[in-house]
Amino acid sequence: MSEASVRPGRCSSYHVHIEQAAFEPSNLVPGIGVSPDKMLLGRIFSYPDTHRYRIGPNYAQLPPNRPHVPVHSYAKDGPMRFDAARNETPYAPNSYGGPAAQPELWGSPLGWDVAGRMVREAYPLHREDDDWGQAGTMVRQVLDDSARERLVSNISGHLKNGVSAPVLARALEYWRKVDKGLGDRIATKVNGQ
Repeated sequence: MSEASVRPGRCSSYHVHIEQAAFEPSNLVPGIGVSPDKMLLGRIFSYPDTHRYRIGPNYAQLPPNRPHVPVHSYAKDGPMRFDAARNETPYAPNSYGGPAAQPELWGSPLGWDVAGRMVREAYPLHREDDDWGQAGTMVRQVLDDSARERLVSNISGHLKNGVSAPVLARALEYWRKVDKGLGDRIATKVNGQ
């Protein structure tokens, strides 16, 4: 190792900058909301727990994860806190110049309107909640002709490789739901026509 690579104060520490990095979709700036995508909502819930387990309860205070501007919150202490809270009055309302909410800066919180009680039950599907819409949009609007041809070739190559008849029929049905033309092209290639 060279002397430069082990000198303290250099920004070449793989552990600090890579192993301690914690990315989470719930870390949003005020004014940005999330879509009702079920996978995204699950990740918003689970990623912070994953980071607490992997890195520790103070992962958001570590150099690669902490904000570049001061955070004004009601949190004063907590598990593994290693920076001293500047404000001794982290409760609101208070008479000592402590933090105060400023909703006028951001407007009303983003979210979804609900009618009735929030309960644990099956999620009611909306018009755009299908399993095929995003994939179909990608095939029709994002991929060009050569990319679609490569996709057909890849899928049909895998389906011709010893897939049983019931699974093959289901796979072709799925691809036709994504895009009828794409599914038909895959079926033609799989059936050797």
